[in-house]
Amino acid sequence: MEDSLKAKNIGLGTAAIGRPVYINIKQNADKKPFNLSAFKAKGLRVLEDAYNKGVRYFDTSPGYGLAEQLLVEWLDKKNDPSIKVSTKWGYTYVANFKPDTKEHEIKEHSLIKLNEQWEYSKLLLPHLKLYQIHSATLDTGVLDNLEVLKRLHELKKENNITIGLTTTGNNQTEVLEKALSIEVENEVLFQSYQSTFNILDQSLVKYKDILQNLSGPFIIKEALANGRLIPNSNYFEYKNLYNFMDQLANKYNVGADAIALGYCMAVFPEALVLSGANNEIHLDANLKAIEISLTNSEIEQLSAFGISSTKYWQERKQLQWQ
Repeated sequence: MEDSLKAKNIGLGTAAIGRPVYINIKQNADKKPFNLSAFKAKGLRVLEDAYNKGVRYFDTSPGYGLAEQLLVEWLDKKNDPSIKVSTKWGYTYVANFKPDTKEHEIKEHSLIKLNEQWEYSKLLLPHLKLYQIHSATLDTGVLDNLEVLKRLHELKKENNITIGLTTTGNNQTEVLEKALSIEVENEVLFQSYQSTFNILDQSLVKYKDILQNLSGPFIIKEALANGRLIPNSNYFEYKNLYNFMDQLANKYNVGADAIALGYCMAVFPEALVLSGANNEIHLDANLKAIEISLTNSEIEQLSAFGISSTKYWQERKQLQWQ
């Protein structure tokens, strides 16, 4: 089997290669002074490494620092129509690559911002297959903004791309339900969703049939719960979960990260699960998820560790940019 087929269920999320810090529990944090040129070169190496290991799907955003720029530059040297890219609009990166800044991104779901960010994002064509509202929420009113919805429909028609959105927060199911009902010119507008799903937050399971029967991909983000599913001493209440994940990791000869990713693939076998790796070691470890096949009993046991969305997102809000 070709590597590209072997990795068909894993895509690379580019947040960690586009900006120096992000919301996460960082393992083995790099204490060296930040160097932009070295950071850019490393990002390009990660893209190439992922490609060489069979990854053909890359997810990015203007909110991810120079991630879109890296992809545009990297794709310019590739001649492979099997590469697919998704990007987003709605967040602007404002930290200027200063790790200790207080404000990293600004959210704006306006028609002006949509048109502004599209002007650069369209450079990803023809590899760009999916254009998403970045972190659509009810409070921004973006799902009621007829000008924005009409413009997204126009972009879909003009460029033969799928329109989708990403969800964040403990009301992501409410956002999903609202978005599923939106039509423009008698067509359902949103045919792809990128949402949080993992062992801890399983709120989307009840939408499994709907999400796996869209014309566009269902994309799973935060499969590692921003690092919380990598066993550590900060979350004593997850000790039993960590112990079980370690047992499974030893059984399958992989890391806990592969167990977490493998769980998502087992529950949503048609989904695309994003790796957020920013180096070769972590990417290799993540990709081992393809090699395992959890039993039904193991899946059920892992599912039993799920927590409420409210608790999940309260914990997530306490995580730092690092």
